[in-house]
Amino acid sequence: MFNWNNLQQYKETNRIEAKQAVGGLPRSIWETYSAFANSDGGVILLGVAEREKDKTLYAVDLPDPWRLVAQFWDLVNNPRIVSKNILTKEDVRIEEAEGEQIVVIYVPKADPKDKPIYIAGNRETGAYYRRGESDIRIPKARLDKMLQQQMKEK
Repeated sequence: MFNWNNLQQYKETNRIEAKQAVGGLPRSIWETYSAFANSDGGVILLGVAEREKDKTLYAVDLPDPWRLVAQFWDLVNNPRIVSKNILTKEDVRIEEAEGEQIVVIYVPKADPKDKPIYIAGNRETGAYYRRGESDIRIPKARLDKMLQQQMKEK
């Protein structure tokens, strides 16, 4: 799996997203959650930043990781924030990296019957997919295909 004690060996990719989160849970976490769920899954790291020079990752001093975890669980279960929580308790952890505590959120690929996973109560504008290290809004044609697949699965 991953060895977070060697963060410098990782960079943001289509499967890894780093967020400093020192000021609290970032709003952009929900776009990434949607994008990972609608793509191939991925890992969101809170308390981790990206070096400007070489884009490698490093841990930052995260003031209260337990508060972030509690806030995350409250919000991921709120249908006004995200359409569906596809995580289990084991998917959200506090782990050590480079002597700091970080929050690691493993987002699985959503089952086709649950797709699209979208945010802000708006399937048309709140569904994302992952391309490289970017969260991209799902175009209407692709969204329509997901909805057709969802109907088949049900």
